[in-house]
Amino acid sequence: MTLTDSDPLAACRISPAVDLLFSRWTTPILWTLHQSGAVRFGELARQLGGITPKVLTQRLRQLERDGLVLRHYHAEVPPRVEYEITDLGRSLSPVFAALADWTDEHLPAVESARSTYTGPLPR
Repeated sequence: MTLTDSDPLAACRISPAVDLLFSRWTTPILWTLHQSGAVRFGELARQLGGITPKVLTQRLRQLERDGLVLRHYHAEVPPRVEYEITDLGRSLSPVFAALADWTDEHLPAVESARSTYTGPLPR
């Protein structure tokens, strides 16, 4: 028996990517940066709406660490910081496009299934 036989999470090759990309706010940040180009922190927060500065800072740092976002510091008065998606981040475009297509095609069926579900709801 191998490690992947006993650990379904290890056996699923996409788990690391799902963990990386689909945590709260990560996908909207990458989507916004892909659409908008380089933007300042405040503008990014406005475009996202509803995200706290603390959470946005945390997510941007994680995305920068993972190589998906670049942070540009401009030493001027007042200092200016801009964020932009990297080529690695842009390489996710086909993944996001496929998910958008899947959503358009299948979300109504998911919503229908949810509306007819009679079992217990998760807590």
